[in-house]
Amino acid sequence: MTASVGDLPKSVLARGLLLLDAFQSTDTELTLAELTGRTGLPKATAHRLVGELVRWGGLERSGQSYRLSMKLFELGQRVPRRRDLREAALPYLQDLYESTHENIHLAVPDGAQTLFLEKVTGHRSTPVLSRVGSRMPVHCTATGKIFLALGPPSYFRHIAAAGLVRKTARTIVAPGLLRRELDRAQERGYGVNREEAEVGVAAVAAPVYDSSRRLLAAISITGSAERMDLDKLAPAVRTAAFALSREIAGSR
Repeated sequence: MTASVGDLPKSVLARGLLLLDAFQSTDTELTLAELTGRTGLPKATAHRLVGELVRWGGLERSGQSYRLSMKLFELGQRVPRRRDLREAALPYLQDLYESTHENIHLAVPDGAQTLFLEKVTGHRSTPVLSRVGSRMPVHCTATGKIFLALGPPSYFRHIAAAGLVRKTARTIVAPGLLRRELDRAQERGYGVNREEAEVGVAAVAAPVYDSSRRLLAAISITGSAERMDLDKLAPAVRTAAFALSREIAGSR
């Protein structure tokens, strides 16, 4: 949604960040007109700030468009907690991939979204939309359901009150039905997504905890809804998540 002029931040820094935040997970490049339209910034202001971001290295020119630069990726790699989590998780993700040859994700909650920190995949894996750094709604993903099921009740209430967007014909958009699904996930120790975020794609996820037993992340196996038996795969993903949780607890 485009911000009105009165809602725009006043500082130059905040307006520059607004331009960076205009890029969504599916965007490769955006034109100046698209950046202006998404942010609500005046064209002259957007043009000036984009030029500053290019000089700083946060954006790169690509013909008449702009794209996020590797400098931002490099900065992201310096975030200690998430970098350490990715490094600790990678051997477990690779083991799951070797045993399933499907897409293996490590995700963390990010507001109303599940953020994919890592993905292990291969040529035998079912093609899916997710990629490292992308986000998907919590209410229709296996990892997101873990965060909702095991998070505080206020988290679910906030997500439900904001409205549950339908992504496919199977997306659960009724809060009562979603709550029952989350209760089942809590009882079983794993969450499932059966073509709720992407047609033909299913997933099963299990929670990862820190040393204080606080929910930290989730690991998922994602693949063909027709081929995968989620309940049979659940023990494997739960074992990987438990082993990672144990390693994290032992390192503290």
